[in-house]
Amino acid sequence: MSKREEYIAFIDALKTASPTITDEQRKGFLRLGVQQYGLTVGEATDILNASGINIGGQVDYFEVLGLSISEIQSLDEAARVDYVESAHRKLYNASLAAGGRPRADGMTEGQWRTVLNHARDTLINPRKRQEYLSTLQPEMKFDKKEFKPPNLEHMVLIPAGEFQMGSDDDEAYGDEHPVHTVYLDAFYIDKSPVTNAQYKAFIDENPEWSRHNISEIYSDVDYLKHWRANSFPVSQAEHPIVNVSWHAAMAFAEWTGKRLPTEAEWEKAARGGVSGNKYTWGDDADPSMANYDWNIGETTPVGQYPPNGYDIYDMCGNVWEWCLDAYQDGVAIGTSPRNPIVGANSVEWIVNHSNDVKSNRVLRGGSWRIPASLVRIANRNAEAPSFSLNVIGFRCVWSGLSGHGTEIQSAGIQSNPIDS
Repeated sequence: MSKREEYIAFIDALKTASPTITDEQRKGFLRLGVQQYGLTVGEATDILNASGINIGGQVDYFEVLGLSISEIQSLDEAARVDYVESAHRKLYNASLAAGGRPRADGMTEGQWRTVLNHARDTLINPRKRQEYLSTLQPEMKFDKKEFKPPNLEHMVLIPAGEFQMGSDDDEAYGDEHPVHTVYLDAFYIDKSPVTNAQYKAFIDENPEWSRHNISEIYSDVDYLKHWRANSFPVSQAEHPIVNVSWHAAMAFAEWTGKRLPTEAEWEKAARGGVSGNKYTWGDDADPSMANYDWNIGETTPVGQYPPNGYDIYDMCGNVWEWCLDAYQDGVAIGTSPRNPIVGANSVEWIVNHSNDVKSNRVLRGGSWRIPASLVRIANRNAEAPSFSLNVIGFRCVWSGLSGHGTEIQSAGIQSNPIDS
């Protein structure tokens, strides 16, 4: 057998074992053809191209077996194995019956059966399946190219201008210092936290984010823990969604054409146009103004307590709310005193790379089960983006297609130039 024939046999064996290779692997096999088999680069390239190996792509094992991710993830482990085995067996037997006929995709039937075996072995093994799903997860996120303006009916316009962020009062923690001036472009914010009913609508259209389907990368075991049969308790439709991770909150926000607020946006909205207050209503704790310190013993329907000066509800108490920023020890000064963001150079980067986020994200507002000192406007908290708990929810903002307020003002919506 000549060196050329040996190289062809090597590539054929490679294709049988792995019908898809990366571009870096392709370069390595070309070098091997030149250095070990004495071929020119052109000869090695022609052999590799003629082999039909898929270069630079990824075999979709769900597509190979004719299965959907949501179907597989909704089953228990035993049923999942049976389902995959049944799909594999049907396709494998059809391939055997086809004999030696050429396939339209360029594979031989023997190579196709190897792919089928890889797909089955991957999807019935919990560890391999989860690792494989993690490689597909970026494709499961929503298309960021189509970022359409949302329905603003239940949102409030926060005017452009400066405000004083942080706190130096006697109850302030170290990460609330120093008080500093921040300028924000105009933005819209939800009047209330996202409710169970609103989140259920999202789940119904995007089942990959349901309790049984969501990837372990983007959630923990407490995700939607209070739900049963993929729905919230009947009496809690207007209660804020809880047990929801930062990643899931980001996915919901993108589905609605919005995003999570930056920490600075959240604090400006919470202050309601008044500087220096400890709470959204003033400087003194008042259980008639917010749900905190186990006063009720659980979440309350959104909008049950009085709104702040911007006509926004539940900014203090009820549930902690996720923010866009990474947490840093020290108030969110960020990259600039104008539209600050922590953890990236821009809002857009975090929105477009949310799958890759692993650092702790900021939580604001306190919850129904913590004392008054922790529902102060300036108080800060943080958790991992996959973390969820029965005191954590979120609300969304919209600030134009690019992430800040230029489009809001150019669309003819007026805002006050200064708000201090």
